[in-house]
Amino acid sequence: MDFDSDEENVIEEDFYAFLNVPKEATKEEINNAYRRLSRMYHPDKHVDPALKAKAEVMFNKTKRAYEVLSDPHQRAIYDSLGTKGLETEGWEIVQRTKTPAEIRAEYEQLAEERAERKKKQATNPTGNITIAINATDLFNPYDDELFDDEYESDFISGIPTVEVSSMQFTQSVDFPLTQKDTCTLSGQLQTQNGTGGGGVNLSWRHIFSHKSWAELEMTAGSGPAVSFKGFRTLTKRFFWNGGTILQFTPEGIRPGIMSTLAMQIDKHSVGYLSYHGGGSVAVLHANHQGYREQPFQRLHPSRPAALVRLTSVHPQDDESGIETQSGWLGPSADSSSTAQRRRSRSTATSRSPSSAGCPPALTRASQTYSFPIHLCEEIMPAPVFYATIVPLVAYVVVKKGLVEPILREEKSKKVEKQKQDNYNKLLEKRREAMAAQDLMMATYDRIREEETRKKGLVVVKAVYGRLFAEASGQGQGDMELSNEVLDVTVPVQCLVKDSKLTIHDRTKSELPGFFDPALGEEKMLHIIYNYHEQPHEVTISDNEPLRLPKTSHRANVT
Repeated sequence: MDFDSDEENVIEEDFYAFLNVPKEATKEEINNAYRRLSRMYHPDKHVDPALKAKAEVMFNKTKRAYEVLSDPHQRAIYDSLGTKGLETEGWEIVQRTKTPAEIRAEYEQLAEERAERKKKQATNPTGNITIAINATDLFNPYDDELFDDEYESDFISGIPTVEVSSMQFTQSVDFPLTQKDTCTLSGQLQTQNGTGGGGVNLSWRHIFSHKSWAELEMTAGSGPAVSFKGFRTLTKRFFWNGGTILQFTPEGIRPGIMSTLAMQIDKHSVGYLSYHGGGSVAVLHANHQGYREQPFQRLHPSRPAALVRLTSVHPQDDESGIETQSGWLGPSADSSSTAQRRRSRSTATSRSPSSAGCPPALTRASQTYSFPIHLCEEIMPAPVFYATIVPLVAYVVVKKGLVEPILREEKSKKVEKQKQDNYNKLLEKRREAMAAQDLMMATYDRIREEETRKKGLVVVKAVYGRLFAEASGQGQGDMELSNEVLDVTVPVQCLVKDSKLTIHDRTKSELPGFFDPALGEEKMLHIIYNYHEQPHEVTISDNEPLRLPKTSHRANVT
């Protein structure tokens, strides 16, 4: 589990795991689990004062889990928001006559509104830094014979020239005014071969409904400009965005117009038909209803353009997709295709005319840093090698030697913070686990005796926590353990019924007699058991379901 705030850093109880029932458990399954635990934990079952006090704690916990999961309304709230949803915040607005589905929907809406308010407190900064590097001299240098003899070559002149051909920096921040009005301040700076310019944009967007919005933008930099843009959902499959721009230049006012019609072709593909005429600083965005922001390219003032673009997203992963586009830019035509996978931050591009390049990029939060490197004008083996194999090797080296150690250190710090924040809670959980195991001893002895007599399922050893790999040279059943493990032989045997054991896909740390001995670390459950007097052994991860016995668990005895 990841913890992003102090509030989320607190350990929450898992009632389903405590009762050892699936999340979709029926009321009968919940009743059976409650009766099974009540027989062990009911205070009247224990005469010893110390055990009786422990039994009261465990019985109250069992009763609390049963009351929540057996009541459809409380269960709906718990499923949506956990134990926090059962507290007073928000409960007063829920009508007890509502159905569980309505309660889930209402509490999910409350959670979304709270999250939205948190988002609006921030300015939502986004940025993009692109530095283009021209490295064609590495593979296709100028011939020295082309120069006059009076220029003598030396070591310095023989070094290939690698230069920065262009740079572009963009940054923007949002200032929410109301639920429907947002101001955005953005700026950009770009250079090309030593010359360039930049500008500052101030825009105001008003959302009329989930189907339409309008935006007014003022630009200063390479001449002031004013633009008006709009978005409208036309039908279920069509939407339109467009606008006009007025750019003020020494020669007069230069108008521009742009329009895009998009169609949802199928579930994973969208087609765009665009027309741009005039203007040089127009940028449109279509980021409504889940569509990713698509900035249009800058246009030459005197070259109108028409563009057709088709975008398809992978059915199993909206982080990856392929895009093809073709268009007419004044007297010339252009076509390109791009395949990308954002999750792995990798991009491959092919374009006409043919050339080779290496486009390394890094995305962190809302900031993007890209460094496209132009290696050659024509396809050659050496540049292709350096554009493909070398970046891959460099990526592996950087990841293994730099990134992964940093991530491990960050994880270690996060785990330490979790332990500090939950120190008292962990002590309480440990006391509860030890008390539960003491109360289980009578049940444990009875079940173990019955299973031994009928040669059923007898748990020899069970440990839970941070386990290491099996030690080499050790005998069957020997497992090298860390210091962060818990002996759970007693509670695991108590889960056996009619020579069968089932543990559902929840964290094992919430099972009676268990606690989390290695908070924030990967935990496993290792069980050695006999069935029909044959040795068996199995190891599962923390959230993995388990059913015993299984033939595949049978140990090979030599």
